[in-house]
Amino acid sequence: MIDRKLLRDDPERVRDALDARGNDGVDVDHVLDVYDEWRSLKADGDDLRHERNEVSQKIGTLKQEGKDEEAQEAIERSSELKEELQELEARADELEAELDEALLEIPNLPHESVPVGTDESENVEVRREGFDDLRDLPDEVTPHYDLGEELDIIDEARAAKTTGSGFYFLKGEGAMLEHALIQFMLDVHREQDYVDLFPPVPVKTTSMVGTGQLPKFADDAYRIGGSETEDYEDDDLWLCPTAEVPVTNMYRDEILLKDDLPLKHQAYTPNFRREAGEHGTETRGIVRVHQFNKVELVNFVEPEESYDRLEALLDEAAEVLEQLGLPYRVLSLCTGDLTFASAKTYDLEVWAPGTESDDSPDGYGGRWLEVSSASNFEDFQARRAGLRYRPERHESAEYLHTLNASGTAVGRIMVALLEYYQNEDGTVDVPEVLQPYMGGREVIEGHEPVGEAAVGAGKKD
Repeated sequence: MIDRKLLRDDPERVRDALDARGNDGVDVDHVLDVYDEWRSLKADGDDLRHERNEVSQKIGTLKQEGKDEEAQEAIERSSELKEELQELEARADELEAELDEALLEIPNLPHESVPVGTDESENVEVRREGFDDLRDLPDEVTPHYDLGEELDIIDEARAAKTTGSGFYFLKGEGAMLEHALIQFMLDVHREQDYVDLFPPVPVKTTSMVGTGQLPKFADDAYRIGGSETEDYEDDDLWLCPTAEVPVTNMYRDEILLKDDLPLKHQAYTPNFRREAGEHGTETRGIVRVHQFNKVELVNFVEPEESYDRLEALLDEAAEVLEQLGLPYRVLSLCTGDLTFASAKTYDLEVWAPGTESDDSPDGYGGRWLEVSSASNFEDFQARRAGLRYRPERHESAEYLHTLNASGTAVGRIMVALLEYYQNEDGTVDVPEVLQPYMGGREVIEGHEPVGEAAVGAGKKD
């Protein structure tokens, strides 16, 4: 969350930042009114406690001096002050809870270097890589969903039977490719000094709040044991929407030391998202699904290092695409397209040539697929999760800065590989760096479908 002192001292900066984001219904004046009333009550409470202490000290003195009547008056006044203080503290607690709730609804403030814009159409392309030396593609590239069905390595229909729409089976070489990508990515990032974690998949409500998924995005999450829109408690569990949640909260309410930083963790997890409001945008394929695999990179750094670290983090995520030989571009997200918790974000988008879209690269066709968002959250998540560090052992603890990036989204990388490394005969070349992870396979040739349906469709003799 944002610093409440910043809101008090510079409300215009907060208003301007929210306007640049599109505001989203935050009533800054109301939050300030709640804050001012809370601060006033806290000051009044201090005065009442001071008066009560003075009265309490007088009682014994008055009794010793034999001034019983005055002592009784002091006792009665002390009782009145106690009741007044209890009522005041109860109201102050209500206001603080209201203030904390309101602050949880305010998004992070964009960094001054973020381009101002209303939506994704105003994101700024920073650079484009890999188009100077493209491989030869078939005259017509088959989309991954058709190719996956023809090779019998992606099965959406059977997953719909077992689980529902938005899920899929990977089979044979498809499953091998997914495993290969995960292990390859982990190896790449180990070379970048990332420490591996294998986190739990269910996460508490407090963890989801800590990274900014709750309360705003409950509709997108899978809650265990109840509807995601019903009232929930701090220790209720949710399926992990991204490893960012457990990894960032691993150190919640702790104080790290300067010598610990920068702290770099990577974690592979399956991720679960309802994608509320996105139904119908991707009716086929594995681009927009409810379960997907991802390697996440999470960084904990000193505040003055965070923007240099963001640039390095972007390069660390892009290294996966570089080694796979996939064309990609880097976007700097505008204010209107930033995520709730981010102060600045770069998106990595890989080129998938199999499906046309309105924003395809000029002269190349296909479409862009976001595979990583490298974000600096500054101290926004740290305030929510109590993540602090001590600059020196004798100094007071301060909030650190958190960053993360996907290293990268495995399913979408698979889409790009199946389409970009596709051959005229319908097979798919395996990039050289993945071949050791695929048992030496150089080409994905697919499998014979199984079952009577395959015979009826004429796919088997």
